[in-house]
Order: sequence, then C-alpha cells, then structure tokens
Amino acid sequence: MTLAEDVRARDPRAIARAISMVEDGDQGLRELSAELYEHTGRAYTVGLTGSPGVGKSTIANQLVGAARAHERSVAVLAIDPTSPLTGGALLGDRLRMQAHATDPNVFIRSMASRGHLGGMALAAPEAIRVLDAAGHDMVIVETVGVGQAEVDVAAATDSTLVVVSPGWGDAVQVSKAGILEIADVFVVNKADREGAEVAERDLQQMLRMGPEMPWTPPVVSTTAVEGAGIAELWEAIESHRSYLESSGELDRRRASRLLREVESLAVEGLRGRAKRLLEKDPSLTADLAGRRTDPYRTAAILEERISNRP
Repeated sequence: MTLAEDVRARDPRAIARAISMVEDGDQGLRELSAELYEHTGRAYTVGLTGSPGVGKSTIANQLVGAARAHERSVAVLAIDPTSPLTGGALLGDRLRMQAHATDPNVFIRSMASRGHLGGMALAAPEAIRVLDAAGHDMVIVETVGVGQAEVDVAAATDSTLVVVSPGWGDAVQVSKAGILEIADVFVVNKADREGAEVAERDLQQMLRMGPEMPWTPPVVSTTAVEGAGIAELWEAIESHRSYLESSGELDRRRASRLLREVESLAVEGLRGRAKRLLEKDPSLTADLAGRRTDPYRTAAILEERISNRP
C-alpha cells in the first residue's frame, strides 16, 4: 500500500509520517497531497486560540471527550512554537490528552513550522487535509498564542473559538492581535475565578458596540478542568455549524480559504524563482546597491524574466 492509502486507512504511523512531511516541506508532499485531495472536505474543523495559559489544551481535551460521546472520530493538531535546537515542537504531544491515547478514533499530534514553504499559514491547511483524508469527523486545531500566525491558523478552520480567562488583560492582548474579529465563539475559561463575570460582560459589550453581523458570536463560560460548561460549548459549536451549513456560508468560507491558499502557494513559488534569478545575475544586485536602478525597476526586470520563462 502507498502512504496515501495507509493514511486513508487511518494508520496512525502513516498519518504521523505524512504530517512530518508537511512540517519538513518534503519533496514528496506534492504527490501525497494530489493523492489525498479528492478524499478531503468531509471533516469539520474547529480552531482554538487565545493567550498562553488560558486553558486551550484543557478545553481541547474536553472537546475530544464530547466528540467521542457523540460517536465522532476526532483529531487534534496542536501548533507549537518551533525549538531553535531541534526544529521540533517545543511542547510535544499534550500530556493532558493522553487519556484518549488508546482510542483508535482519536489522533493527537503537535506540529512545528519547520521547513514548510510559507510557514504555518500553509502548513496547517495541508496537515488538516491529511487528518481529513484519514476519515476523522472533526479536526481541532490549537494554537499556542495570539500572534499573526495564530490568526492565520485559526482562520483556516470552520469555527474559531477565542479563549480568554478572568482578567481583562488577556482579552486586551487578544484584541490587539486582531483575533476578536475572527471569533465565531468566545470562551471565558476558568469561570470559577474572580473576574469571570466581568470578562463575559465586557465581551458582550464589545459585541454590542460592533457592527451587526449575520452570526453573533455567543459567549460561553467554562471551567474546563472540571468539565463545567463543555456541553454548552459543544452546543455553541454545533449551532455555528448549523448556521454555516444552512446559510451556505460553510461552502463559501472553504472556497475562499482554498483560493487564498493557492494564491499563497503561487506567491511562494514566484518568490523562490525570483530569488534564484537574483542569485544567477549578481549584476542586478550590484546595480541596485550602486543606485543605478531602483527597486521597482529591478522588480519589473524580474517579473519580465519570470513571465518569459517556460
């Protein structure tokens, strides 16, 4: 059997190998992607993002349990910072989720951004497709922080959950990162702590002050370590899914994401060709450094050479 066939058979070692190919930008990735692509588009994807320490991993763990209680197979893709020494994911597979490790209908994997063309913005969608092709009903994508990379990754999912905890500083950080704009559901975790009601009230106020939208993100309070509020969170995710499907927004979102991904892949390819052309013609760099040509003219020369190249 080929690797693609093993992935579709939900062989955990094959899935892990395929995601490693995504991480490494392996040369065989294009062929693997081509074989798997027609078998994708079935899994529902949920993104989890928010400041470090708000309890995203605990919520992901509880959502795995909820998915299994509804007899759905589920995969968790945890996007971690890349180790400067090994290039691997710093946090490794989530220890909190090991209770599900023996369940053949659960797959958990941490992923770093090493090697992949375009970084996490392109690596994450490809890894999600691997898990989709493996037949998982749901794919949960957890990011480590609230930077632009996390916004990009979270935006690659069907439903995006933005998690905050009591203490409005977390929400301010999230707001500055631009993540509030991509939230489909807000989660106030650690709701048993002082300040939870204030955080929930402030989020509700921010939603009221914002523009009117076809879907108003609900604010759900949870205490994930105890499982409190998880049923309500699951219901909010299902409600958002129903809205997306009934309105046709799910198909529109997915089509838009694919077009953005193709555009990014093309841009990365052209960037690589431009870099090689510059390396082959040092005179272009010399003329630019010597102020004999300006950046726009140099870029135009590269564009012309790329367009004329077979």
